[in-house]
Amino acid sequence: MALTALDVDRFEAARPRLAAIAYRMLGSAGEAEDAVQEVFLRWQAADVERIEVPEAWLTKVLTNLCLNQLTSARARRETYVGEWLPEPLLGGDPMLGPADTAEQRESVSYAVLTLMERLTPNERAVYVLREAFDYPHREIAGILDITPAASQQIHHRAKKHLAAGRARTEIDAAAARRIVEEFLAAATGGSVAPLVELLTGDAVAYGDGGGKIPAKASPYTGAKAVAKFLWGLFRPAPAKRRIAGGSPEVYAWTANGGPAAVAVLDGRVIGVMCLEVGPDGIAALRSQVNPDKLERATAVWATLDHGKPLVVQAF
Repeated sequence: MALTALDVDRFEAARPRLAAIAYRMLGSAGEAEDAVQEVFLRWQAADVERIEVPEAWLTKVLTNLCLNQLTSARARRETYVGEWLPEPLLGGDPMLGPADTAEQRESVSYAVLTLMERLTPNERAVYVLREAFDYPHREIAGILDITPAASQQIHHRAKKHLAAGRARTEIDAAAARRIVEEFLAAATGGSVAPLVELLTGDAVAYGDGGGKIPAKASPYTGAKAVAKFLWGLFRPAPAKRRIAGGSPEVYAWTANGGPAAVAVLDGRVIGVMCLEVGPDGIAALRSQVNPDKLERATAVWATLDHGKPLVVQAF
């Protein structure tokens, strides 16, 4: 049955929310967009007039698609080259979704998206629907075909898994910029010591190159090891310029609501380094340099008024 203009408008009104749910579920903007498009195809094929609550129907279909995707993704990530990190979303990207509460902001933070890889698909679904979109357990139970009591238990278990060992500091955009400015000043200075001062003693640095851009398969751990890695990363070198295809500029920005350094070359985002900040300093750095996971960042970057870079010709 062909959709009416009203039916199409109803779906389009739901699209941003569906995309935000799918991104949190999958950790990939590209996969989220594919999932939402598949929901539209199913909406198009359905007898829409018989659907009593379209929002609930669309959410249920999307969630089930994401659950299937997560199951297959686990097998694919077992053969992924190096460390797997989520696709970062730059500040200003509408796919970030609601950010009115601390729970909503935390649910899309880069640290939490990374940690959500530890969860089962059902744990991830319950956590996202409850924390980010404030669905009551009764509705979550209907979406997942479980009982409300089971939904509550799964939610409790998911929050417990995510709480372990994670820094928790809320940072606004202005503070995020100051943190990145201070970080880049230390990273491009003449000594490792200022970087060590900014890091927690057990700081860790991860990188995701997807086998396409060089990135260490195992993380750097400890303030001194991380500081030496960062100091070397920002040292000019012909080899690095060849890999990057030139000398990128580095900007202070936000990604997934937290401070981030964004490396840009000829208008193309070639790296996003997300900083996880705790009360004692920078606790973790997660760098996404896999070009497949930076396409949306590049498209969004082109629409932003990002000002001047903090570091010119970083390599």
